[in-house]
Amino acid sequence: MAAPKKGRRQPGQGRPGRALALILIALVALTGGMFLSGHTTPRLGIDLAGGTSITLQARSEPGQESAVNQTNMNTAVGIIERRVNGLGVSEAEVQTQGTDHIIVNIPKGTNEKQAREQVGTTAQLFFRPVLQLASGEPAPEGSPSPSASGSPDEAEQGDGDKATEGGDKATDGKSGEPEATPTTQGRAASGALKADATPSPSASADGKADPTPSPSASEGGSDEALMKKFEALTCTDTKERTAAAEGTKPSEPMVGCGQNSAGQWEKYILGPAAVAGTEIDDASAVIDERTGQWIVTMDFSSKGADAFSKITSELKTQQPPMNQFGIVLDGEVVSAPSVQTTLSKSAQISGSFTQESSQDLANMLSYGALPLSFVEESVTSVTAALGGEQLEAGLIAGGIGLILVIVYLVVYYRGLSLIAIISLLMSAALTYTIMVLLGPAIGFALNLPAVCGAIVAIGITADSFIVFFERVRDEIREGRSLQPAVARGWPRARRTILVSDFVSFLSAAVLFVVTVGKVQGFAFTLGLTTLLDVVVVFFFTKPLLTILARKKFFASGHPWSGLDPKRLGVKPPLRRARRTVPADPKEA
Repeated sequence: MAAPKKGRRQPGQGRPGRALALILIALVALTGGMFLSGHTTPRLGIDLAGGTSITLQARSEPGQESAVNQTNMNTAVGIIERRVNGLGVSEAEVQTQGTDHIIVNIPKGTNEKQAREQVGTTAQLFFRPVLQLASGEPAPEGSPSPSASGSPDEAEQGDGDKATEGGDKATDGKSGEPEATPTTQGRAASGALKADATPSPSASADGKADPTPSPSASEGGSDEALMKKFEALTCTDTKERTAAAEGTKPSEPMVGCGQNSAGQWEKYILGPAAVAGTEIDDASAVIDERTGQWIVTMDFSSKGADAFSKITSELKTQQPPMNQFGIVLDGEVVSAPSVQTTLSKSAQISGSFTQESSQDLANMLSYGALPLSFVEESVTSVTAALGGEQLEAGLIAGGIGLILVIVYLVVYYRGLSLIAIISLLMSAALTYTIMVLLGPAIGFALNLPAVCGAIVAIGITADSFIVFFERVRDEIREGRSLQPAVARGWPRARRTILVSDFVSFLSAAVLFVVTVGKVQGFAFTLGLTTLLDVVVVFFFTKPLLTILARKKFFASGHPWSGLDPKRLGVKPPLRRARRTVPADPKEA
């Protein structure tokens, strides 16, 4: 039998230096990413930073029980986000919780009453004729007049979307031979509409719309107050955009803003609502089989088809921009197609859509007839002072818990407590940096339950160290020196640690799935810290103990090492002492 090679690495020891280097590099990378992102503190939740939290529960209309689904809930979240942003809130959170709840968290400084009114009402979607169109961004030269004086070429800078009549069959919307009218893309229009046709409308020198077309147009041109509001409107200002449409009834003309495909703001004077969004039976984003491009199809109810046919037959005879109708959602123009022929039951909007933009528009159109309503389930308001007190109390509780754990480790494990404390600091550093980065990445906010989860995690992490240390001590009690004890004790400790952490993580996952609201913060933090416990024990604590086991202080069983054979009930020279075999007594 060949003798073991001198200096051969003990089984299970691996390369501890590499593992330590790997986790340290990860920590440096996370810290660097934290500073590069410009966020050095975790994002605080409403209960710590102060603000208002509103919980809404979705209710389906009679006969539409299947309406409460993920697609409709996500659409509702998008609509509510637009409303909250319209309040000038920069750090609001709107997210689904479970299958039928939406949580709206609005930071301090927001009018609670106004916020509740905004998020609790049903969305308003209307089709309105465009009476005038101009750039909604501040003029570089400070020109006070919004009148369009651009050339025809400038008027052709839209995104070139267009809609064609789909016929009674909601298929690909074929409508015969293309007309010779060039679109904003420089090609023939194959149907009825050009969506989001942009800037310069054909208007008179004073900026007023041509009064000849329809009664609504003459009303818009004669309304001096509306014209002044239009001239003064700057669409880049969120508060101005919101205020522009406030208090407007569907039967009245209005001023609104919208963005074109280039992301530029435009402002509109819009006539009274011609078709309500509730008259849309269905809207969806599909790929046009002829062109391979994304389009949005719309199907109207019989009442909506009559109204849509009437308004499009009037608009098709007008000059730009008065041949357009604005699709207005909660006072904002989400699209403004122009009409070239009469449309009725079905229509499709096509052009320079991507999959995402076509689905967004289809969702907005569908929301007008979405068979959902929301009930305000709870409203929680927290002042910044109260939130600060709660955070301070949570940190004090965490500090006390950490001190007690450290005292216990020092008293019972002595030198080994140094490894445990350094590992706790490593776990805390990883947890902090990840929480900071998750704020801007996924909107994670540290609330009071999350702080509680982090405090509980101190005990979970310390428990993993204790399991490992006790396994090593058991091996020493069986007569092994420290390095073999670490190598043989690790596999046994590893199984126990993985099973324990798996149970904790499973509990956190179940809690996260079945709960709603702030309790999910506790579950998320508990799950995150449990995963980090596994990472720290495997890549930091075990390699560090493997390296320190080679040092004389620990290897010799120093009384303050926590591995003193006498304290463990083992005689010091157990392995290295030579056994003296007593001679057999000779018979006399």
